[in-house]
Amino acid sequence: MSQSHPQPIENGDLQRLFDHPDWMYLLREFDTLYRHGSAGGSKLIRGHRKRIRDNLSKTVETNPTFTPRTPATLPVTAHLPRALDLGERGAVSGMARALSRVTSALSWEYGYARVPKSLARKYAYCEILGPRGPVRSERLVLGFVLFAPRTTYPQHSHHEIEESYISIAGAWSENDVAVHAPGSLILNRPGEEHRITTADVDPCLLAYAWTGPETRLSTPDMKLSSTRKARITQGI
Repeated sequence: MSQSHPQPIENGDLQRLFDHPDWMYLLREFDTLYRHGSAGGSKLIRGHRKRIRDNLSKTVETNPTFTPRTPATLPVTAHLPRALDLGERGAVSGMARALSRVTSALSWEYGYARVPKSLARKYAYCEILGPRGPVRSERLVLGFVLFAPRTTYPQHSHHEIEESYISIAGAWSENDVAVHAPGSLILNRPGEEHRITTADVDPCLLAYAWTGPETRLSTPDMKLSSTRKARITQGI
């Protein structure tokens, strides 16, 4: 998806984050999740949480440029209203409500040059902050990924990228080792392979965060580990 050109505001300057309170409050909810959530006693998760908070704070303090992207939907976004309804009744209701304020402006995409048929109606993601997000950042990527019920996202890993998911709505499993409920955080270290499955009835909405080298965040070469291995230049 191509980004639209920045539009001037009344003072003649480019748009900035502080000119868009709904987006600023959405980023504040990310800060809340990574500031007040539990690390479960894990030093690795505690360190990851701090890196996300610090990078987000540094980005917001600069009042970064805001470049509206062309809104785009995909088949799976028909499940978004249900996911938001579940989220607003769950452990991270603030994030679900903040996201609902900007849904009409989101640009959902696959991230694949050629999307696998098994995912075409079951998966999409949108970047909120990052090199390709409406809120510009070179040091951090924040966004959301949406799965339909009964989805399997294949085994994959991210080179040089540290990734976390925080559940907003729906139950899901990573690597078939546990069931994760809203509010839970999963950390995937660089190069660690992971596979996602979702529940039978409800959609699953996850917030995600990436940290890593600036060059990698802008071109996050993801490696699929299925029988037919392939590399894609964007994706979750």
